[in-house]
Amino acid sequence: MSDRKPLMPKATAVWLVSNTSLTFEQIAAFCGLHVLEVKGIADGDVAQGIKGLDPVTSGQLTREAIEEAERDPSRDLHLAEPKVIVPETPSRKGPRYTPVSRRQDRPNAVLWLLRNHPELKDSQIMRLVGTTKPTITQIRERSHWNAPNLTPQDPVTLGLCSQIDLDAEVKKAARRLERDRKDKPGMEKAGTLLPTEETTQPAPERKVEIMQPKHEELREETEKEEQARVFAKLKELSGGERTDDDDQQ
Repeated sequence: MSDRKPLMPKATAVWLVSNTSLTFEQIAAFCGLHVLEVKGIADGDVAQGIKGLDPVTSGQLTREAIEEAERDPSRDLHLAEPKVIVPETPSRKGPRYTPVSRRQDRPNAVLWLLRNHPELKDSQIMRLVGTTKPTITQIRERSHWNAPNLTPQDPVTLGLCSQIDLDAEVKKAARRLERDRKDKPGMEKAGTLLPTEETTQPAPERKVEIMQPKHEELREETEKEEQARVFAKLKELSGGERTDDDDQQ
């Protein structure tokens, strides 16, 4: 990507998608957009209602440069040298300006960001969507006046921010969490999924102890005990024989 970007990049991308055979990568690099945004423009999901801007008529590209890039997909487009030098205006820090027609979609975008990227700070969501901190708190706590009717929607699809800005904020939040985990080794990873290796490995085998009946330990009989046992057995046998004789008489 070059540092200089065309005026009205989405409108320029709409025109290039509709009137040229340039690849999505070439259009994204020239307009400073994400490839998925350009694909969304081609599918009709992004930049609905935006009228295309001809970069040739506006002096930002030449017809020859477009034709050369169409023949060679690896060739990048570059802005033509401007005939009039326009001074750059310093960027103003603050919440992103949201068109009036899109402001009603901001709560849906905030809900989407809270569900899909809980690692983002409120200040990052404010920069992406152009909302306020009280609104974010109300949506998070489900106390927003329109909470039952809110549906999570991708802010990129709604046109509230670009995919590049969203990716940059997500990467910044990931780096912040990584620094926090290094500073606090015992800190658990919050809001992230467990690695596949941990979720698919078999559970550790537990040793199950089977309760076996306890057998009394055998000991040798003493001589007196053995004699008593033998005499008792003989007495039992002799008594049974006398009973049989009495029955016969």
